[in-house]
Amino acid sequence: MALKTLADCKPSEFLAQSVKIKRSVARWLTDTDILNIRQRMPEDLVTLPAGASAEERARAIKANAAAQREQTLRNLSAIFDAAFELYPEETLEVLALCCFVEPQNVDDHGMGEYLSAFARLITDEAVLGFFTSLAQWGQMRGLTGASR
Repeated sequence: MALKTLADCKPSEFLAQSVKIKRSVARWLTDTDILNIRQRMPEDLVTLPAGASAEERARAIKANAAAQREQTLRNLSAIFDAAFELYPEETLEVLALCCFVEPQNVDDHGMGEYLSAFARLITDEAVLGFFTSLAQWGQMRGLTGASR
């Protein structure tokens, strides 16, 4: 039997589980520092002097693209280290809650079940739209200084 997710739960279950997931994800993001890891930029970007030739610009663009690709790989590695090595219990809690499994029962299911359920969840347009709008609303509130 497939694990339940927000994409296929009853409406009466959706909101309460969304709140549990939101709280868990907020703690997880703080613990793992993933949002800051994602923003790390390469230190060796090429800056062009005023009046640089087209050839110099092309070389700089190519070098900066390579540096950005390398930084992205370093960032992904740091994210995996944070999520899977430093904070595995917190990561499993988020995954379990996404599947309506209480964190203390996370080992009652195989990883294949969780990954399949998570894939269904993140490809559901309605669920993604809901969380995207919440994230945008949260960013807007943060920018305007609005309080709860």
